Amino acid sequence: MKEKDNPLILVVDDTLANLQVVAEVLSDAGFEVAIATDGERAIKQATISQPDLILLDVMMPGIDGFETCRRLKAAPATCGMPVIFMTALSDTTDKVRGFNLGAVDYVTKPFQEAELLARVTTQLKLRYLHQTLEQQVEQRTTELQTALQQVQQSQVQLVQSEKMAVLGQLVAGVAHEINNPVNFIHGNLTHVQDYTDNLLAFVQLSQQHSGNAAIELQDTVADLDLEFIRQDLPKTLASMKIGTHRICEIVRSLRNFSRLDEADCKTVDIHEGINSTLLILQHRLKSTPGHPEIQIIREYGQLPLVECYAGSLNQVFMNILANAIDALEELSAKRTYQENQSQPSQITIRTTAIDHQWVQVAITDNGSGIPQEIQQRIFDPFFTTKPVGKGTGMGMSISHQIITEKHGGKLTCCSTLGEGAEFVIQIPVQGV
Repeated sequence: MKEKDNPLILVVDDTLANLQVVAEVLSDAGFEVAIATDGERAIKQATISQPDLILLDVMMPGIDGFETCRRLKAAPATCGMPVIFMTALSDTTDKVRGFNLGAVDYVTKPFQEAELLARVTTQLKLRYLHQTLEQQVEQRTTELQTALQQVQQSQVQLVQSEKMAVLGQLVAGVAHEINNPVNFIHGNLTHVQDYTDNLLAFVQLSQQHSGNAAIELQDTVADLDLEFIRQDLPKTLASMKIGTHRICEIVRSLRNFSRLDEADCKTVDIHEGINSTLLILQHRLKSTPGHPEIQIIREYGQLPLVECYAGSLNQVFMNILANAIDALEELSAKRTYQENQSQPSQITIRTTAIDHQWVQVAITDNGSGIPQEIQQRIFDPFFTTKPVGKGTGMGMSISHQIITEKHGGKLTCCSTLGEGAEFVIQIPVQGV
């Protein structure tokens, strides 16, 4: 902050002769001067011209100097202006009263020119130093707050990254352990099917030539109910094949989600990332005694493969979908059974390609919506509406950083209170 070369002094006195003398002294010393002849005009003039200092006569008609000073100090626009009283009063009580009202000094009439200039100059320097100090303190406080916020954000990001990396490793390990025995079972079911078909054919052929079979063999065939087995066994094997195929799909999705621990930018299918994230959250989508089922509506468009950080992107999907589930669970807990049945909880996921250069993922829920004042802060670090212990307030902030900084994309929120919320992710196909 630079000190003014020609500070503005407002001189307030009802005696024109005094005004002329003081104005001349100040002008000769290089100050700019404004004048007022009573307290009311002084307040208006100070509000408009914003002087750097006010020389205020105590004894004036209408409102006196004390009342004028009180009003100046009570108004936000003028409260910071230093006031020096000009008075012929020498009573200590009057001086104390003036200081209590906010005055910074006194000049006793008749004043000495050198004393007047010295007191004015001193108070202007003090004001300049005070303003400079306030500015430096404010600037330093802002810098410290920013630094603290960055440190806290880095700490939370580190914890979050480690947690997601551990989750990725756990999922990858589980998928690996399940994959081997499931592949063994699934692969051998084909052979079992062939063996079963051959055995059933043999049994059928044997029955056709069983007229002379021993009585014990005929009784055993009757007890086994071979006809039922012949019809039911192929169905059982087909069901087992469907089940093992489903497990193989789950393992593949788990492996896809375990990309969380991959740091490289790779070309991936965005839909696989969304589906694998939904699989991880499947237990929260199912109906429970406390909450109805949450329906997932997939409206997938034709997307090109996208060059991105797959693990980080899955983390964004996880944060947005988990928040949507939280909102729907909170709303369903407030509604009656009939309301939940007539208005089922839904999350809609729409994907589209934009000009072959961008892909867009819109995740919409039909919850209670987000108030406007919260929407404005939803991506701020450490901002959360959840109870203590339920959230760090970093999920959406980290998601915004992943999309905007890591992928050069956009993450926006649009919500109408009572009608749900929509988060829209846009990222370039070729990466950054």
